[in-house]
Amino acid sequence: MEVITSHTNADFDTFASMVAAKKLYPQAHLVFSGSLEKRLKNAVEAASPFYTFEKIKDIALDKVTRLILVDVRGVGRLGPFDAVAKREGVDIHIYDHHLEGGIAPLGGIAPSGDKDLKPSVSVIKPYGSTATVLTHILKERAIVITPDEATIIMSGIYEDTGSLGFPTTTVKDYEAAGHLLSSGADLNEVSRLLRKEMTPSEVALLDEFLRSEIKYAVGGTEVLIAEGYIESHTGDISLLAHRILDIENADSLFLLADSKDRVHIIGRSRTSQVDAGAIARALGGGGHPQAASATLKGVTLIQARETLLAALRRHVKTGGTAADIMSFPPITMRPETTIADAVELLRRYNINAAPVAQKGALSGIITKQIADKALFHGLGGAPVTTCMTTECETVSDDTPVEEIRVKIIAHGGRLLPVLKERKGVLPPLVAGVITRTDLLKLLQEGLMEAVGKAAKNPRRLARLMQERLSPQTFNMLKEAGEVADGLGINAYAVGGFVRDLLLRENLDALDMDIVIENGSGMVFAEQFAAKKGLAVKTHPRFKTAVIGLPDGFKIDVATARLEYYDRPGALPTVEQSSLKLDLYRRDFIINTLAIALNPARLGELIDFFGAQKDLKEKTIRVLHNLSFVEDPVRMLRAVRFAEKFGFSIGKHTLNLIKNSVKLDVFRQLTGVRLFEELKNILKEDSAHKSLKRLHELGILALIHKDMTWGVEREAFFARAKQTLVWHELLYTKEKPSGWLVSFLVTTDELKGPELQTLSKRLNISGKKTLVAVGVRDDALKALSRLTVTSGHTLKNSEVYALLRPFPLEVNLYLLAKAKKEPAKKALSLFISTLSAAETFLKGRDLKKMGVSEGPAIGEILESVFRKRLDNEVITKEDEERFVEELIKKKPSDKKGAG
Repeated sequence: MEVITSHTNADFDTFASMVAAKKLYPQAHLVFSGSLEKRLKNAVEAASPFYTFEKIKDIALDKVTRLILVDVRGVGRLGPFDAVAKREGVDIHIYDHHLEGGIAPLGGIAPSGDKDLKPSVSVIKPYGSTATVLTHILKERAIVITPDEATIIMSGIYEDTGSLGFPTTTVKDYEAAGHLLSSGADLNEVSRLLRKEMTPSEVALLDEFLRSEIKYAVGGTEVLIAEGYIESHTGDISLLAHRILDIENADSLFLLADSKDRVHIIGRSRTSQVDAGAIARALGGGGHPQAASATLKGVTLIQARETLLAALRRHVKTGGTAADIMSFPPITMRPETTIADAVELLRRYNINAAPVAQKGALSGIITKQIADKALFHGLGGAPVTTCMTTECETVSDDTPVEEIRVKIIAHGGRLLPVLKERKGVLPPLVAGVITRTDLLKLLQEGLMEAVGKAAKNPRRLARLMQERLSPQTFNMLKEAGEVADGLGINAYAVGGFVRDLLLRENLDALDMDIVIENGSGMVFAEQFAAKKGLAVKTHPRFKTAVIGLPDGFKIDVATARLEYYDRPGALPTVEQSSLKLDLYRRDFIINTLAIALNPARLGELIDFFGAQKDLKEKTIRVLHNLSFVEDPVRMLRAVRFAEKFGFSIGKHTLNLIKNSVKLDVFRQLTGVRLFEELKNILKEDSAHKSLKRLHELGILALIHKDMTWGVEREAFFARAKQTLVWHELLYTKEKPSGWLVSFLVTTDELKGPELQTLSKRLNISGKKTLVAVGVRDDALKALSRLTVTSGHTLKNSEVYALLRPFPLEVNLYLLAKAKKEPAKKALSLFISTLSAAETFLKGRDLKKMGVSEGPAIGEILESVFRKRLDNEVITKEDEERFVEELIKKKPSDKKGAG
């Protein structure tokens, strides 16, 4: 059996080529290997009176002896026919116009070669379409083509050559079109077949591409890159590529289409300087110099863009490589070099940065700025590996100059190590460095520019703010901008508020941070508070102020400032600076976003450090290498954010945390700040995940050497959470502090003296917390009494006497810890019922009954209360009868008794 087929994403050239091949193989079956988009499906159905296209399910694949492949030259895109093509004994014939590559999803060109196949016939010509290749064969063999066949075949040529207008069009395409016209091809019908009105989803996707486009100047050539998400789009993206090329009149275009688990890259070029095929092949794809595509799996849109840009820099020729401009031999230092020695070496050679290398292989980079700060913090004896940058940009000795320029702009590196591969030896050798002087020379020659709609029109979030914030909060921010405008200064909402706004987190209850640039935050706060009738408190040392809001929340106002630390873990010293420097002092990149509040710029998003990228990639990264040394609390915060938002901690940031743990940076940290951050962790729903991660990183042990986390502790923690939910459903007046219950669980393994030591270390304050920590051991003894009763069932009054001295949080902790049913039952009864029990009778009632004022009233009420707890008196009348009996037994308590 002979079968004519093609790739799974058929287009009109596929359809036309199959019809033409049928003229060469009249006995063959026509079978599409995949589904058809609607426009092509309609054309195939219209051709049904002349040609029968069969379904794969009706073909006995094991009976196929010859496979005729058109518009494709290899396996990987043949669907069920892949296995047939690879089967021994199957005769393969190939007709194609792709010199390299097969057809990719969405109408592009993908990686696929005929190296896996051994065709007995292979006709591959560099024409504009496969229909052209087959038309010339038909012409040479004098095979008659009917007008209907000529029309179908012409549609394939017209689609792949843009009606003979694409740069890929060849003389042979015109000759083939002439032959088809002489055979009766109807150009009006061809136009009708190829005409395609855009669907609403395609219009929306085109708009998304156009809005996202950025123009890059690479090697003197302008390259347009546009991005979009296509989770639900099933059309031909390549058609949108042609539309954008026409709209923008661009020389070259690359579309990045994100479809959940992969990114499709579709390239089109009208200039010889940009070889779309070479760039696609570098990405694992293929195609022609003018049209190509590739698919990157398991990457984000941002990663795909960076990968594409790297390929563009390599393949758009600019002249010159790293080897031509690097300084060599490089001045390096070994990983064991101390920070003090590193500072001396950098000063001796008057350089600002140097590679750290082990036997010639790069370990990281140490900069003078970081080394000086580390020395200032007393880390002179530590190895440079403690604070060196491990995630550093590098280039190979054959890296083009253009790529080096981009690394300078995109990553702001002081120094680029130049690596050279060593035959049979891994990793590569540090052959040289590109220093700041070298970089300045490059900068004078011209740098890559990223311009376009995204750069010209900064992202504005005013509408999102209106949607997500309450009217009162939004209006308050507007008024803050108006007050700033009146003072001639700039106001910005910054930090977690902006982050959570973009993450669509709950913004119902929040404190906000406002930063003032070009003026005083304290003056602004006083003016704004006066206008709104709010209380304000200023802190001159930190150039900050706090404005209290009626709902109990607050606005922290700061003057844009630069911080430095006198020692690790100390409070910062503050100097006035710009917004950018203020944001640079923040803990993580995701917290460096700002929103302008002044009326003319209301809602404008400011992103100096790529925070939007980290939010998209769900990654926590610090801004500088000594971040955790200067403020060790950030280690806890990194873990808290990662677990709360489901983010990962960047590789380099994780390395810095591990190095900081080795240095035991908590030693000089004030207990108050450590305790506050620990509380913040315990307040989150993800607290158990954070504590587990802190244990894995060795941070829990820095808080106290005996604090650990394991399966049993995690189960205990889960029971505590369930206990808190159970108590909430009781709807009692007393509301427990859930974090305190979690704290008692977390420190459960610490013995009394150790817990007291930790309490002092953390400088724990607050009456309830101090009481809870102070009575923890007594509470555990009470739990033991509830668990081991030696056959004696405790009365309710005895349970009450045991548990009454302890705060609610301690009893909830005991309930979560209890394993025996009698203890669980007693604790739950106490918490739900006994703790709130009262007598009907009060002191005044006893006086009316004739009891003398004095200790006797308290004693009698205590006796009544015990009886009530033990269900021996139920009603008020029962209590009165019980008191009467007591009075009879003790007549001296009655008035006038002698």
